[in-house]
Amino acid sequence: MSAIYTSPDGEHELMRHYRRALESWPVPADHLRVPTGQGETFVLACGPGDAPPVLLLHGSGANTSAWSADITELARRARVYAVDVIGEPGLSAPSRPPLDSDAHARWLEEVLDGLGLTGAAVVGMSLGGWLALDLATRRPERVRRLGLLCPGGLGRQRTGRILTIMALRLLGPWGRRRSVQAMTGLSADGTGSALEAVERTFARFRPRTETLPRFSDRALGSLTMPVLAIVGERDAMFDSRQSARRLRALVPHATVTVLPGVGHAVLGQGTALAAFLDS
Repeated sequence: MSAIYTSPDGEHELMRHYRRALESWPVPADHLRVPTGQGETFVLACGPGDAPPVLLLHGSGANTSAWSADITELARRARVYAVDVIGEPGLSAPSRPPLDSDAHARWLEEVLDGLGLTGAAVVGMSLGGWLALDLATRRPERVRRLGLLCPGGLGRQRTGRILTIMALRLLGPWGRRRSVQAMTGLSADGTGSALEAVERTFARFRPRTETLPRFSDRALGSLTMPVLAIVGERDAMFDSRQSARRLRALVPHATVTVLPGVGHAVLGQGTALAAFLDS
């Protein structure tokens, strides 16, 4: 069993659900295995083979299935490579190198090289947004466009609130569900299946607990590629208003949208992302 799971049975259960999601993927896809210095990386590739490449990076406690609702729209006119982030509950290696180093940027460079790509549009969600920003600030020549959904590393990480929400997990099944709802902003109305998936994962998976490093004003000011950022007004994990303010001030060419009434889970943005990638 990998140490990122709570038990062998828990790992088996999550992988069973994930493989089922891959079997019902909405569009035809190739399953790729890319060797890297951090271990093998699983990539789901779909869309026209000669279309512009797009790299998708999901958030913490997730895997490529996080993009299932958006992939049909994204793969119409792009060659999409959805990456299972290392150290997360997918099919990539369980490696978790330090966040305050260039290890993740080097890993993503190896993934791009393994896919035969000199560069790509990169879209990231939450932790994946942090990874996308990290790559764009360290290796800007590899990132042609940058799409960010509820990204870390911009606004203040709400550590105190996160700890309070996590404490709800001690109150049994009700507390665990309430914790997930408060953390993500998901509810049983309309997003019930997503809520259940997150509940199932965090009952069996040990997420990273360190604070994501914040990007400096200088690093953000160096971004020259087109940038789209979409954040939720009620994000319980990151100060989304501060994220929006910093991007608007330091990356004036960025398009920044704050979704009213939305929490950390910014879902169903396939149309907006596709329009950004096409523009």
